[in-house]
Amino acid sequence: MRRLHGVSLPHAKQTAGSAFVPLAVPEKVLLPMSLHMGVPCTPTVKLKQEVTVGERIGTCDAPFSADIHASVSGVVTAITDYRPAGGKPCKAVEITSDGKQTPFPDLKVPEYSDRESFLAALRVSGAVGMGGAGLPTHIKLAPKGKIDYLLINAAECEPYITADDRTMKEKPLTILAGIRRIMAILDIPECAIGVEKNKPDAMKILRDAADKDPHITLVPLAPVYPQGAEKVLIYHITGKVVPEGKLPADVGVIVMNVSSIAFLEEYFTTGMPFVNRGITVDGGLVKKPCSVVAPVGTPIRNILEYAECDFEHLGRLISGGPMMGMCLPSPDYPVTKTMNAILALPEAKPRRTTACIRCGRCIGACPMKLMPTELEKAYQRRDAAALDAYKLQLCMLCGCCSYVCPANRPLAESNSLAKAFVRGGGKK
Repeated sequence: MRRLHGVSLPHAKQTAGSAFVPLAVPEKVLLPMSLHMGVPCTPTVKLKQEVTVGERIGTCDAPFSADIHASVSGVVTAITDYRPAGGKPCKAVEITSDGKQTPFPDLKVPEYSDRESFLAALRVSGAVGMGGAGLPTHIKLAPKGKIDYLLINAAECEPYITADDRTMKEKPLTILAGIRRIMAILDIPECAIGVEKNKPDAMKILRDAADKDPHITLVPLAPVYPQGAEKVLIYHITGKVVPEGKLPADVGVIVMNVSSIAFLEEYFTTGMPFVNRGITVDGGLVKKPCSVVAPVGTPIRNILEYAECDFEHLGRLISGGPMMGMCLPSPDYPVTKTMNAILALPEAKPRRTTACIRCGRCIGACPMKLMPTELEKAYQRRDAAALDAYKLQLCMLCGCCSYVCPANRPLAESNSLAKAFVRGGGKK
Protein backbone atom coordinates (compact mmCIF):
# COMPACT_ATOMS: atom_id res chain seq x y z
CA MET A 1 0.00 0.00 0.00
CA ARG A 2 1.39 3.40 -1.01
CA ARG A 3 1.70 6.04 1.69
CA LEU A 4 -0.19 9.25 1.12
CA HIS A 5 1.85 12.38 0.53
CA GLY A 6 2.68 14.95 3.17
CA VAL A 7 5.63 16.99 4.43
CA SER A 8 8.42 16.50 6.94
CA LEU A 9 8.29 19.16 9.64
CA PRO A 10 10.66 20.04 12.48
CA HIS A 11 9.09 18.37 15.51
CA ALA A 12 10.31 20.72 18.28
CA LYS A 13 8.76 18.49 20.95
CA GLN A 14 10.41 20.28 23.85
CA THR A 15 7.75 19.21 26.36
CA ALA A 16 7.80 15.48 25.58
CA GLY A 17 9.55 14.87 28.91
CA SER A 18 7.46 17.38 30.88
CA ALA A 19 4.75 15.76 32.99
CA PHE A 20 1.39 17.48 33.31
CA VAL A 21 1.30 20.02 36.14
CA PRO A 22 -2.03 21.29 37.56
CA LEU A 23 -2.31 25.04 37.07
CA ALA A 24 -3.27 27.18 40.05
CA VAL A 25 -7.00 27.87 40.22
CA PRO A 26 -7.63 31.12 38.33
CA GLU A 27 -9.40 34.07 39.92
CA LYS A 28 -12.04 33.91 37.20
CA VAL A 29 -13.03 31.65 34.33
CA LEU A 30 -15.08 32.50 31.25
CA LEU A 31 -17.06 29.61 29.82
CA PRO A 32 -18.47 30.19 26.31
CA MET A 33 -21.68 28.31 25.60
CA SER A 34 -20.15 27.04 22.35
CA LEU A 35 -17.23 24.78 23.27
CA HIS A 36 -18.20 22.19 20.68
CA MET A 37 -19.28 21.69 17.09
CA GLY A 38 -23.02 22.13 16.81
CA VAL A 39 -25.73 24.16 18.52
CA PRO A 40 -24.57 26.47 21.35
CA CYS A 41 -25.90 25.88 24.85
CA THR A 42 -28.16 28.20 26.82
CA PRO A 43 -27.00 29.23 30.31
CA THR A 44 -28.88 27.46 33.09
CA VAL A 45 -27.51 29.66 35.87
CA LYS A 46 -28.26 33.19 37.05
CA LEU A 47 -26.16 36.10 38.25
CA LYS A 48 -24.86 35.74 41.83
CA GLN A 49 -25.67 32.02 41.83
CA GLU A 50 -23.17 29.83 43.66
CA VAL A 51 -21.83 26.91 41.63
CA THR A 52 -19.51 23.96 42.25
CA VAL A 53 -17.06 22.04 40.08
CA GLY A 54 -18.85 19.78 37.63
CA GLU A 55 -22.22 21.46 38.01
CA ARG A 56 -24.05 21.98 34.73
CA ILE A 57 -24.23 25.65 33.75
CA GLY A 58 -25.30 25.33 30.10
CA THR A 59 -27.35 22.89 28.07
CA CYS A 60 -29.30 22.54 24.83
CA ASP A 61 -32.18 20.34 23.72
CA ALA A 62 -30.68 19.86 20.26
CA PRO A 63 -28.98 16.45 19.84
CA PHE A 64 -25.92 18.03 18.17
CA SER A 65 -24.62 19.81 21.25
CA ALA A 66 -22.65 19.16 24.46
CA ASP A 67 -23.35 20.38 27.97
CA ILE A 68 -21.12 22.95 29.68
CA HIS A 69 -20.06 22.57 33.32
CA ALA A 70 -18.47 24.83 35.93
CA SER A 71 -14.73 24.24 36.06
CA VAL A 72 -14.27 26.13 39.34
CA SER A 73 -16.43 26.58 42.40
CA GLY A 74 -17.56 30.10 43.17
CA VAL A 75 -20.16 32.66 42.10
CA VAL A 76 -21.57 33.56 38.68
CA THR A 77 -20.52 37.19 38.23
CA ALA A 78 -21.49 37.80 34.59
CA ILE A 79 -23.47 36.35 31.70
CA THR A 80 -22.23 38.13 28.60
CA ASP A 81 -22.20 38.07 24.83
CA TYR A 82 -19.07 36.42 23.48
CA ARG A 83 -17.48 36.00 20.07
CA PRO A 84 -15.12 33.02 19.77
CA ALA A 85 -12.06 33.36 17.55
CA GLY A 86 -13.34 32.23 14.17
CA GLY A 87 -16.79 31.31 15.46
CA LYS A 88 -20.33 32.64 15.77
CA PRO A 89 -21.37 34.81 18.75
CA CYS A 90 -22.82 33.06 21.78
CA LYS A 91 -23.39 33.64 25.47
CA ALA A 92 -20.64 33.09 28.04
CA VAL A 93 -20.76 32.58 31.78
CA GLU A 94 -18.13 34.17 34.03
CA ILE A 95 -17.46 32.51 37.37
CA THR A 96 -15.39 34.15 40.10
CA SER A 97 -13.62 31.38 41.97
CA ASP A 98 -13.76 30.89 45.73
CA GLY A 99 -10.49 28.95 45.53
CA LYS A 100 -12.01 25.87 47.18
CA GLN A 101 -12.74 23.71 44.08
CA THR A 102 -15.71 22.16 45.83
CA PRO A 103 -17.13 19.33 43.69
CA PHE A 104 -20.81 19.29 42.76
CA PRO A 105 -22.47 17.26 45.55
CA ASP A 106 -24.81 15.39 43.18
CA LEU A 107 -22.01 13.94 41.04
CA LYS A 108 -22.18 10.18 40.71
CA VAL A 109 -20.64 7.47 38.56
CA PRO A 110 -22.83 7.06 35.45
CA GLU A 111 -24.71 3.80 35.07
CA TYR A 112 -25.77 2.22 31.81
CA SER A 113 -27.13 -1.12 30.65
CA ASP A 114 -27.13 -0.83 26.87
CA ARG A 115 -25.93 1.36 24.01
CA GLU A 116 -28.76 3.89 24.38
CA SER A 117 -28.21 4.45 28.09
CA PHE A 118 -24.44 4.61 27.51
CA LEU A 119 -24.88 7.40 24.95
CA ALA A 120 -27.37 9.19 27.21
CA ALA A 121 -24.83 9.15 30.04
CA LEU A 122 -22.13 10.37 27.68
CA ARG A 123 -24.41 13.14 26.39
CA VAL A 124 -24.44 14.93 29.77
CA SER A 125 -20.67 14.64 30.28
CA GLY A 126 -19.84 17.48 27.90
CA ALA A 127 -17.44 15.18 26.04
CA VAL A 128 -16.18 16.41 22.67
CA GLY A 129 -13.38 15.35 20.37
CA MET A 130 -10.17 16.72 21.84
CA GLY A 131 -8.07 16.43 18.72
CA GLY A 132 -10.15 18.27 16.13
CA ALA A 133 -13.20 20.46 15.70
CA GLY A 134 -14.99 19.37 18.87
CA LEU A 135 -17.60 16.93 17.55
CA PRO A 136 -19.78 15.85 20.51
CA THR A 137 -18.61 12.36 21.45
CA HIS A 138 -22.13 10.96 21.86
CA ILE A 139 -22.73 11.81 18.19
CA LYS A 140 -19.53 10.10 17.02
CA LEU A 141 -20.32 6.96 19.01
CA ALA A 142 -23.81 6.58 17.55
CA PRO A 143 -23.09 5.21 14.05
CA LYS A 144 -25.98 3.84 12.02
CA GLY A 145 -24.13 0.84 10.64
CA LYS A 146 -21.74 -1.85 11.84
CA ILE A 147 -18.27 -0.69 12.86
CA ASP A 148 -15.32 -2.96 12.10
CA TYR A 149 -12.47 -0.85 13.47
CA LEU A 150 -11.97 1.53 16.35
CA LEU A 151 -8.93 3.63 15.45
CA ILE A 152 -7.19 5.62 18.16
CA ASN A 153 -5.46 8.70 16.83
CA ALA A 154 -2.22 9.19 18.75
CA ALA A 155 -0.16 10.56 15.87
CA GLU A 156 0.13 14.20 17.08
CA CYS A 157 2.11 15.17 14.01
CA GLU A 158 2.27 18.98 14.32
CA PRO A 159 5.37 20.66 15.76
CA TYR A 160 5.51 21.48 19.49
CA ILE A 161 2.36 19.63 20.61
CA THR A 162 2.86 16.80 23.14
CA ALA A 163 -0.47 16.75 25.02
CA ASP A 164 -1.46 13.35 23.62
CA ASP A 165 2.07 12.00 24.06
CA ARG A 166 1.97 12.97 27.75
CA THR A 167 -1.49 11.43 28.14
CA MET A 168 -0.21 8.12 26.72
CA LYS A 169 2.77 8.13 29.06
CA GLU A 170 0.79 9.11 32.16
CA LYS A 171 -2.55 7.32 31.66
CA PRO A 172 -1.95 4.12 29.66
CA LEU A 173 -4.23 1.91 31.75
CA THR A 174 -7.00 4.50 31.60
CA ILE A 175 -6.68 4.65 27.81
CA LEU A 176 -6.79 0.86 27.43
CA ALA A 177 -9.79 0.59 29.77
CA GLY A 178 -11.61 3.26 27.74
CA ILE A 179 -10.85 1.42 24.51
CA ARG A 180 -12.24 -1.84 25.89
CA ARG A 181 -15.33 -0.06 27.21
CA ILE A 182 -16.17 1.38 23.78
CA MET A 183 -15.39 -1.88 21.97
CA ALA A 184 -17.73 -3.74 24.31
CA ILE A 185 -20.69 -1.36 24.18
CA LEU A 186 -20.50 -0.81 20.39
CA ASP A 187 -19.54 -4.41 19.61
CA ILE A 188 -16.40 -3.43 17.71
CA PRO A 189 -14.13 -6.44 17.11
CA GLU A 190 -10.79 -4.70 16.43
CA CYS A 191 -8.91 -1.65 17.65
CA ALA A 192 -5.72 -0.13 16.28
CA ILE A 193 -3.73 2.62 17.99
CA GLY A 194 -1.77 4.72 15.52
CA VAL A 195 1.41 6.12 17.09
CA GLU A 196 4.20 7.85 15.19
CA LYS A 197 7.57 6.10 15.28
CA ASN A 198 9.20 9.10 16.94
CA LYS A 199 7.28 8.33 20.14
CA PRO A 200 8.91 5.01 21.15
CA ASP A 201 8.43 5.58 24.90
CA ALA A 202 4.69 6.11 24.56
CA MET A 203 4.40 3.13 22.24
CA LYS A 204 6.23 0.83 24.67
CA ILE A 205 4.09 2.00 27.60
CA LEU A 206 0.87 1.37 25.66
CA ARG A 207 2.11 -1.98 24.35
CA ASP A 208 2.88 -3.12 27.91
CA ALA A 209 -0.51 -1.87 29.12
CA ALA A 210 -2.30 -3.74 26.31
CA ASP A 211 -0.76 -6.93 27.71
CA LYS A 212 -0.86 -8.84 24.41
CA ASP A 213 -4.58 -8.22 23.93
CA PRO A 214 -5.24 -9.88 20.53
CA HIS A 215 -7.94 -7.34 19.67
CA ILE A 216 -5.83 -4.22 20.23
CA THR A 217 -2.93 -3.49 17.87
CA LEU A 218 -0.31 -0.76 18.03
CA VAL A 219 0.55 0.52 14.56
CA PRO A 220 3.83 2.45 14.10
CA LEU A 221 3.32 5.36 11.71
CA ALA A 222 5.80 7.43 9.74
CA PRO A 223 6.41 10.79 11.46
CA VAL A 224 5.12 12.77 8.51
CA TYR A 225 2.55 15.56 8.58
CA PRO A 226 -0.50 15.29 8.36
CA GLN A 227 -0.32 11.72 9.64
CA GLY A 228 -2.97 12.47 12.26
CA ALA A 229 -5.60 13.66 9.78
CA GLU A 230 -8.60 11.36 10.01
CA LYS A 231 -8.74 10.17 6.40
CA VAL A 232 -4.96 9.78 6.22
CA LEU A 233 -4.92 7.73 9.42
CA ILE A 234 -7.73 5.49 8.21
CA TYR A 235 -5.99 4.79 4.92
CA HIS A 236 -2.57 4.11 6.43
CA ILE A 237 -3.92 1.71 9.06
CA THR A 238 -6.79 -0.06 7.29
CA GLY A 239 -6.31 0.72 3.59
CA LYS A 240 -9.88 2.04 3.47
CA VAL A 241 -10.70 5.20 1.51
CA VAL A 242 -13.39 7.51 2.89
CA PRO A 243 -15.24 8.81 -0.21
CA GLU A 244 -15.95 12.47 -0.74
CA GLY A 245 -18.93 13.58 1.33
CA LYS A 246 -18.85 10.44 3.49
CA LEU A 247 -17.89 9.87 7.11
CA PRO A 248 -15.48 7.27 8.56
CA ALA A 249 -18.48 5.35 9.94
CA ASP A 250 -19.68 4.89 6.36
CA VAL A 251 -16.66 2.61 5.76
CA GLY A 252 -16.99 0.85 9.11
CA VAL A 253 -14.49 2.94 11.10
CA ILE A 254 -14.66 5.20 14.15
CA VAL A 255 -11.64 7.39 14.89
CA MET A 256 -11.12 8.79 18.38
CA ASN A 257 -8.36 10.95 19.81
CA VAL A 258 -6.33 9.25 22.52
CA SER A 259 -6.99 12.04 25.04
CA SER A 260 -10.73 11.81 24.33
CA ILE A 261 -10.57 8.11 25.23
CA ALA A 262 -8.79 8.90 28.50
CA PHE A 263 -11.42 11.47 29.47
CA LEU A 264 -14.27 9.13 28.61
CA GLU A 265 -12.92 6.42 30.91
CA GLU A 266 -12.29 8.89 33.74
CA TYR A 267 -15.84 10.16 33.43
CA PHE A 268 -17.34 6.67 33.64
CA THR A 269 -15.26 5.88 36.74
CA THR A 270 -15.57 9.19 38.62
CA GLY A 271 -18.63 10.98 37.27
CA MET A 272 -16.70 14.23 36.80
CA PRO A 273 -17.67 15.87 33.48
CA PHE A 274 -15.35 17.73 31.09
CA VAL A 275 -13.96 20.58 33.21
CA ASN A 276 -10.15 20.39 32.73
CA ARG A 277 -7.86 20.40 29.72
CA GLY A 278 -4.29 19.14 29.30
CA ILE A 279 -2.30 21.67 27.25
CA THR A 280 1.18 22.00 25.75
CA VAL A 281 2.64 25.47 26.33
CA ASP A 282 5.56 26.30 24.04
CA GLY A 283 6.89 28.61 21.34
CA GLY A 284 9.84 30.89 20.84
CA LEU A 285 8.69 33.37 23.48
CA VAL A 286 8.07 30.85 26.25
CA LYS A 287 10.96 30.63 28.67
CA LYS A 288 9.57 27.58 30.47
CA PRO A 289 7.92 25.18 27.98
CA CYS A 290 5.58 22.96 29.96
CA SER A 291 2.54 20.70 30.06
CA VAL A 292 -0.29 21.98 32.22
CA VAL A 293 -3.78 20.92 33.25
CA ALA A 294 -6.03 23.97 33.42
CA PRO A 295 -9.72 24.47 34.19
CA VAL A 296 -11.70 25.08 31.01
CA GLY A 297 -12.31 28.82 30.77
CA THR A 298 -8.98 29.82 32.33
CA PRO A 299 -7.57 33.00 30.75
CA ILE A 300 -4.67 32.03 28.47
CA ARG A 301 -2.73 34.89 30.00
CA ASN A 302 -2.54 32.97 33.29
CA ILE A 303 -0.96 29.99 31.55
CA LEU A 304 1.53 32.13 29.66
CA GLU A 305 2.53 33.88 32.88
CA TYR A 306 3.18 30.49 34.47
CA ALA A 307 5.33 29.55 31.46
CA GLU A 308 7.23 32.87 31.74
CA CYS A 309 6.17 34.24 28.38
CA ASP A 310 7.83 37.34 26.91
CA PHE A 311 4.65 39.37 26.40
CA GLU A 312 6.58 42.41 25.19
CA HIS A 313 7.59 40.67 21.96
CA LEU A 314 4.47 38.54 21.52
CA GLY A 315 3.55 38.68 17.84
CA ARG A 316 1.48 35.52 17.29
CA LEU A 317 -0.57 33.56 19.77
CA ILE A 318 -1.77 30.24 18.40
CA SER A 319 -4.31 27.82 19.80
CA GLY A 320 -3.15 24.42 18.53
CA GLY A 321 -0.27 23.73 16.17
CA PRO A 322 1.51 26.07 13.75
CA MET A 323 0.02 24.32 10.70
CA MET A 324 -3.70 24.07 11.50
CA GLY A 325 -3.99 26.07 14.70
CA MET A 326 -5.96 29.27 15.08
CA CYS A 327 -4.41 32.66 15.76
CA LEU A 328 -5.94 34.34 18.80
CA PRO A 329 -6.29 38.12 18.96
CA SER A 330 -5.60 38.33 22.68
CA PRO A 331 -4.11 36.31 25.56
CA ASP A 332 -7.30 37.07 27.49
CA TYR A 333 -9.20 34.44 25.51
CA PRO A 334 -10.23 31.40 27.60
CA VAL A 335 -9.04 27.81 27.44
CA THR A 336 -11.48 25.68 25.43
CA LYS A 337 -12.22 21.97 25.34
CA THR A 338 -10.41 21.50 22.01
CA MET A 339 -7.29 23.52 22.92
CA ASN A 340 -4.39 21.05 23.02
CA ALA A 341 -1.61 23.66 22.79
CA ILE A 342 -0.82 27.32 23.27
CA LEU A 343 2.09 28.65 21.23
CA ALA A 344 3.62 32.08 21.88
CA LEU A 345 5.68 33.22 18.90
CA PRO A 346 7.34 36.44 17.73
CA GLU A 347 5.99 38.41 14.80
CA ALA A 348 6.43 36.53 11.53
CA LYS A 349 8.78 37.98 8.96
CA PRO A 350 6.92 39.25 5.87
CA ARG A 351 7.00 36.78 2.99
CA ARG A 352 6.92 38.13 -0.53
CA THR A 353 4.39 36.35 -2.73
CA THR A 354 5.32 35.90 -6.37
CA ALA A 355 3.67 34.34 -9.41
CA CYS A 356 3.20 30.59 -9.56
CA ILE A 357 6.18 28.97 -11.32
CA ARG A 358 4.24 25.75 -12.02
CA CYS A 359 6.76 23.59 -10.20
CA GLY A 360 4.10 21.16 -8.96
CA ARG A 361 5.42 20.94 -5.40
CA CYS A 362 1.99 21.68 -3.94
CA ILE A 363 0.49 18.77 -5.90
CA GLY A 364 3.30 16.48 -4.76
CA ALA A 365 2.76 17.41 -1.11
CA CYS A 366 -1.05 17.19 -1.01
CA PRO A 367 -2.20 14.04 0.83
CA MET A 368 -5.54 14.18 -1.01
CA LYS A 369 -3.81 14.45 -4.43
CA LEU A 370 -5.52 17.75 -5.23
CA MET A 371 -4.29 20.55 -7.49
CA PRO A 372 -4.02 23.58 -5.18
CA THR A 373 -3.00 25.99 -7.93
CA GLU A 374 -6.13 25.17 -9.95
CA LEU A 375 -8.27 25.56 -6.85
CA GLU A 376 -6.70 28.95 -6.20
CA LYS A 377 -7.45 30.13 -9.72
CA ALA A 378 -11.01 28.80 -9.54
CA TYR A 379 -11.60 30.73 -6.34
CA GLN A 380 -10.12 33.89 -7.82
CA ARG A 381 -12.71 33.54 -10.61
CA ARG A 382 -15.39 32.71 -8.01
CA ASP A 383 -16.14 29.64 -10.13
CA ALA A 384 -18.16 27.32 -7.89
CA ALA A 385 -18.48 24.66 -10.58
CA ALA A 386 -14.71 24.50 -11.07
CA LEU A 387 -14.15 24.32 -7.30
CA ASP A 388 -16.45 21.32 -7.18
CA ALA A 389 -14.74 19.73 -10.19
CA TYR A 390 -11.34 20.12 -8.55
CA LYS A 391 -12.71 18.46 -5.36
CA LEU A 392 -12.43 21.41 -2.99
CA GLN A 393 -14.36 19.56 -0.30
CA LEU A 394 -11.62 16.93 -0.06
CA CYS A 395 -9.17 19.62 1.08
CA MET A 396 -8.36 19.25 4.80
CA LEU A 397 -6.78 22.70 5.03
CA CYS A 398 -3.64 20.99 6.34
CA GLY A 399 -1.40 23.66 4.80
CA CYS A 400 1.08 21.31 3.12
CA CYS A 401 0.67 23.19 -0.17
CA SER A 402 1.43 26.59 1.36
CA TYR A 403 4.35 25.13 3.31
CA VAL A 404 6.20 23.85 0.24
CA CYS A 405 5.34 26.64 -2.22
CA PRO A 406 8.53 28.47 -3.30
CA ALA A 407 6.41 31.41 -4.48
CA ASN A 408 4.88 31.76 -0.98
CA ARG A 409 1.37 31.64 -2.38
CA PRO A 410 -1.39 31.40 0.28
CA LEU A 411 -2.86 28.24 -1.22
CA ALA A 412 -4.39 26.75 1.93
CA GLU A 413 -5.76 30.14 2.95
CA SER A 414 -7.35 30.46 -0.49
CA ASN A 415 -9.00 27.07 -0.07
CA SER A 416 -10.39 28.12 3.29
CA LEU A 417 -11.95 31.19 1.71
CA ALA A 418 -13.21 29.05 -1.16
CA LYS A 419 -14.99 26.74 1.26
CA ALA A 420 -16.69 29.73 2.86
CA PHE A 421 -17.63 30.96 -0.62
CA VAL A 422 -19.25 27.62 -1.46
CA ARG A 423 -21.04 27.44 1.91
CA GLY A 424 -22.48 30.87 1.18
CA GLY A 425 -24.11 29.61 -1.98
CA GLY A 426 -21.27 30.17 -4.43
CA LYS A 427 -22.52 33.58 -5.49
CA LYS A 428 -20.10 36.17 -6.85
